[in-house]
Amino acid sequence: MNNAQQTRFNSLYNRHVSALHRQGKANTTIDVYSRAVRRITEFFDQCPDQLTEDQLKDYFTALVKSHSWSTVKTDRNGLQFFYRHVLNKRWTWIDIVKPPRTKVLPDILTVAEVERLINSARERRYQTFILTTYSMGLRLGETLNLQVGDIDSERMKVHIRCGKGRKDRFVTLPKASLAALRAYWVTHRHPSLLFPAGKRAAIRHSSSKVMDRGGLQKAIKAIAKDCRIHKPITIHSLRHSYGAHLVETGVNLRAIQQEMGHECPKTTALYTQITEVTQQNTGVLINRLLDRLSLTFIDEV
Repeated sequence: MNNAQQTRFNSLYNRHVSALHRQGKANTTIDVYSRAVRRITEFFDQCPDQLTEDQLKDYFTALVKSHSWSTVKTDRNGLQFFYRHVLNKRWTWIDIVKPPRTKVLPDILTVAEVERLINSARERRYQTFILTTYSMGLRLGETLNLQVGDIDSERMKVHIRCGKGRKDRFVTLPKASLAALRAYWVTHRHPSLLFPAGKRAAIRHSSSKVMDRGGLQKAIKAIAKDCRIHKPITIHSLRHSYGAHLVETGVNLRAIQQEMGHECPKTTALYTQITEVTQQNTGVLINRLLDRLSLTFIDEV
């Protein structure tokens, strides 16, 4: 692009980011939608407001070959937002690309495998993180962002703040998880964070950041390999496993939907495809599930 085109692009890009903020989009959405505009601009070395439909078809043809369908979908949505809210143009080419609809069942760990995963971790912080994530069916970011004030030990509830869709919810706090969180917090005594960044307790105590997301994902894969779990699991697999185990244990689907913060009951119903359903008391059953784990925690140095 020449200087005039670059100036025009900068103006349009800033308007795009401002529009995303005005509509209250999450930071992750702002990031991927903005990246979509940058990516297509770099692809053609041209300001995207002048692109033809044929160019858009060529772009998505190349994108399908080089990136995942998830990226294709987010780029399509990001450019759709750009056209509608920045260029004020009708979105007439939405059929240019349609990612295929797939129905994939998640990989599920057994209770015994969860136990092995926790006991095989070589650091207390990883053991506590895995147990906390699993025992409350949390997403990675939800566990990372937990703070001391979110733990209500009297009601045995945890306040999950700004979860998916920027929604709060309360989840059941199992006794085993409370004990593990207390024991781990004592090792660093951070004034607010439960999972501060840092390898040593002294660093964690004064850290302003939480544990690294990428480091956690690598750690759980390494731990799974060490204890001979060959399923392609991620930290999110703990959440899916929790949902499946609750169904198996007998918690009713409505209660599971509330615990896990599912917007749609169909998401919760997915777990019925891999286990059986009965109905009993949620709190009792969650604690009964956690009582099945035989855990050996590492003393913090």
